[in-house]
Order: sequence, then structure tokens, then C-alpha cells
Amino acid sequence: MNSKQKIQQVAQACDDKQAKDIVALDMGDVSLVADYFLICHGNNERQVQAIARAIKETMEEMDVTIKRMEGFDQARWILVDLEDIVCHVFHKEERDYYNLERLWGDATKMDLNLESSENDYEL
Repeated sequence: MNSKQKIQQVAQACDDKQAKDIVALDMGDVSLVADYFLICHGNNERQVQAIARAIKETMEEMDVTIKRMEGFDQARWILVDLEDIVCHVFHKEERDYYNLERLWGDATKMDLNLESSENDYEL
């Protein structure tokens, strides 16, 4: 499975848990940290944890190793490191404060074709 297929699966897992404003950034030309960033948020700590857990479970089902997961207990900003993809699952307040999309504004936003039409995606 390549990185583009993987990020699509991760985004769908987030969408299934009703994550808000799911954004995927192609980091290839702007950072050596990862090929892609996936950024989304939940409205409360419980939802943030559910989204991160869904990412973990989806990737484990596909035999993708989770390199590291940080911030799960506090559930304000959970980072899920899939090596080539770094997922940032924020609480809404933290997402507004850190504004990673602006920080990494040079990165190209990917088009995510998610099954749900309930969310308003910023692509």
C-alpha cells in the first residue's frame, strides 16, 4: 500500500468518527518529517480519542505499524506517527491556536474523496 492509499484510509477512518475539517497536506516539497500530514479535530476530548483510536485500529487491520502515538491521555493534540504520514488529531481549541495549516501553508492540499457528505471539508 502506498502513502496516498494509506492517507485515504486514514482520512476515511477520521470521517467515520465525524472528525471535523479533515485536511491532508503533501509535505514532500516542504519538509523531511513526513510525506503527508493529516489534520483534523474533534469537539471534545472523548471524540478526539475516538478519532485517534480509529486511525490506530484501521492501520493495524492493514498491517501498518504505528511508530508512535503521543498525547492520547490529555486528548488535546494527539499525534499518530505512521512514519510516512503524521496525523494530527486536535481538540478544536488547540487546532485554532496552533493553526498548522497556516504554519505549513506552502504544502499542497490533497483532494480527499470521502464517502460522507456531512462535513464541510477545506481542501
